Amino acid sequence: MSAPAGPPAATSPVEPAHEPTGPSAGDAIDRTLTRRGFLVGAALAGGGLAAATLAACAPVATPGWTYGPTLNPNATGAPAPTPAGSVAASPAASAVASGSPAPSGVIPAGWTQHDIDARAVVRRYLGNLAPALKGIYGDAVFAYLADMLAVSENYPELGAKPSFAQVPNLVLTDAVTPLTPTVVNGVKEFRLTVDEIDQKIDEMKPPVPALGFGKQWPGPTIRVTEGDRVRAIFTNNLKETTSVHFHGVEFQDFTQDGVAFVTQKPFAPGESYTYEFTAERAGSLMYHSHHNATDQVGRGLLGAFIVDPKVDAIKADRDYIWISNDALGGFTVNGHGFPATVPVLAAVGEKVRVRFMNEGVMTHPWHLHGYRMRIVERDGYPLGSAAFDCDTLGVNPGERYDAIITADRPGVWAFHCHILPHAEGSSGMFGMVNTLIVVPKKEHVDAIVQAILA
Repeated sequence: MSAPAGPPAATSPVEPAHEPTGPSAGDAIDRTLTRRGFLVGAALAGGGLAAATLAACAPVATPGWTYGPTLNPNATGAPAPTPAGSVAASPAASAVASGSPAPSGVIPAGWTQHDIDARAVVRRYLGNLAPALKGIYGDAVFAYLADMLAVSENYPELGAKPSFAQVPNLVLTDAVTPLTPTVVNGVKEFRLTVDEIDQKIDEMKPPVPALGFGKQWPGPTIRVTEGDRVRAIFTNNLKETTSVHFHGVEFQDFTQDGVAFVTQKPFAPGESYTYEFTAERAGSLMYHSHHNATDQVGRGLLGAFIVDPKVDAIKADRDYIWISNDALGGFTVNGHGFPATVPVLAAVGEKVRVRFMNEGVMTHPWHLHGYRMRIVERDGYPLGSAAFDCDTLGVNPGERYDAIITADRPGVWAFHCHILPHAEGSSGMFGMVNTLIVVPKKEHVDAIVQAILA
C-alpha cells in the first residue's frame, strides 16, 4: 500500500480542471449492450441528452416542500384546497402538473380530474415507448395496457420521448460518458468541478437553482477497483467555500477525510483541492460536500463512489445506482422526480443490482411490487449469511444498501417510497416513484433502447 499523503495544499487561482472525455455515444451503446450496466445501452441519452452544460445561477435558500393538495371525493374537477397547517408549497416540489385533458374536456363517468392527471403522468413516463410494448409483451398484454392509457386517443405523449430521456440523467450519462481517470504513475486521477447549475426535476417543471459536481446532480459516478490508489482533484467554481468527503472510505490519513475545520480548511472560489487515498475496501460508497452541508448536499453536491472488488462474489447482469434526496426539488431519485426517473430494466433470467444511497435528511422505505429484494450489502459491507429478503427496505440518511433482484416474470412493477406523501398526490404519482420493467428477452431491452433512440 502506498504511503498516506500529507495534508494537501489549496492553490489560487487555477485553471479550470479539465474534464476527462469519455467515449462517443455510439461506442458507449455498443459497449453497454454487452457489458454489465444498468441499461444494456443506457445510451438513452442519445439525441443530445448527455449531461449538457447548465446555466449558472446564484445559490438561493432551499425551497420548502409540500404533500400537495388533498382530493375532494365529491368534486369532479379541481382538488380541494391544501389543509391548514401544511408546509408552504414550492413550485419545484409540488406534485406534477396536469397533463393531457380528456377528449373534448369530457371526464369519464365515475372519474375526477385526479384520474385524468394521474393517467397523464404515466403517459409522460412511457412516452413513445408505449407502442414498442406490443412487440415485447404481445397483443393481449399490449391491448390491456393500451386500454388503460387510452392509446386510441393518440395523445401527444405518444410522439415524445419518455420524461426521463428528456432531461440529463445520472444513469444515462454514466453509461454514455462515464467519468474516466487519467493514470499518473499508477494513481487513478479524477478531475471534477464544483458548479452552480440549473436542474430540471422533470421535463415540464421550470429548472431550480442547484449545485453539482461536474455540472450535474448527482455528480458523475467515480468508479475504481479495490486496492487502487485514487487522486480526486476538485476545482471550486462556486461563490462560497466547500470541502468534499468520501463517505465510507476508511482513510489511513485522517487529513484526507474532507471535513472543514476538522481535517482541512475549506477551499475557496477559484481554488482546487486534491484528495489522495487508497481504496482499501470494496463497496457502494458516496462523495459529497461536508461544509455548509445541509445546504450544499441538499442542493446537489453528492455522487456515488463505487469500489468494485477484485473478485466479485455477487454476480449481477445489470447495475443501477439509486440516490435519494429530499431537499431541493422535493422528493427525488437521482436528482429527478417521477415521471423523469429512469426505470430499472431487466430481462427474464437476469439479476439486477440496485445500490440504494440516501443523501437526504429523511428515512425512505423503498417498496418493490411483485418481487423480493435480496439485501446483500449494507454500507458497502457484505452481509454474507446475514443477507435477507424483503419487499420494503428502509434506508436511513447516510446509509447504503445493495439489493439483488432476480427477474423471473415479465411485467411493469411499481417501485416507490412507501411514505405515500413522497410518492403520490391529487395529481397522480410524483417524486420518489419508479418502476421495474421486466421483459421476456434480453433483445427486448435492446428494443426499448432503440425505440427511445429512434
